[in-house]
Amino acid sequence: MHLPPHIRGLVFDCDGTLADTMPLHQLAWEDACGRYGHEFPWELHMKYAGTPTHRIMEILNAEHGYKLPLPEAGDLKEVLFRDYLPRVSAIEPVVRYVKHYSGRLPMSVATGGNRTNCTAILQSLNLLHHFAGLVTSDDVRHGKPAPDIFLRAAELINIPPQHCAAFEDADMGLQAAHAAGMHVIDIRPLLR
Repeated sequence: MHLPPHIRGLVFDCDGTLADTMPLHQLAWEDACGRYGHEFPWELHMKYAGTPTHRIMEILNAEHGYKLPLPEAGDLKEVLFRDYLPRVSAIEPVVRYVKHYSGRLPMSVATGGNRTNCTAILQSLNLLHHFAGLVTSDDVRHGKPAPDIFLRAAELINIPPQHCAAFEDADMGLQAAHAAGMHVIDIRPLLR
């Protein structure tokens, strides 16, 4: 639970970092793509983790030859994901940081997901009240791996990014947090 002494604020990704939503997203991706005659293997999910849904749909069409109707297919994937949300569970090693530092350091969330889903996830896990700020793909022009989401999350808690620690689980998110100048904690080793 020890952080470097210069850290004065914490920024957390949501999906795959605070909440074990990745299997639920995978189910929604498989279902949505399957309805249009396409597969969505886990490798693609991991490759694009942290990227907004509608952007992934554009990439699938442009780079993988899918024929997904936009924005309908992306909207469908999000509806399907929300249907799976009652199954969500917390990623306890990371949630322990949230609970330990709650009230001690200001905290925000920086997610490539949308506001509706992120709010629902954090409410279902009873975590929303710990965060002074929530930045989603709806709030910035450039999503991860650009630093915009993390920079805005630091701004919302009034802490310079170089004094924030960012908790992330995906390569694009790690790149974004590094680009923002934050101390980056890759949570994947905590899960082993």
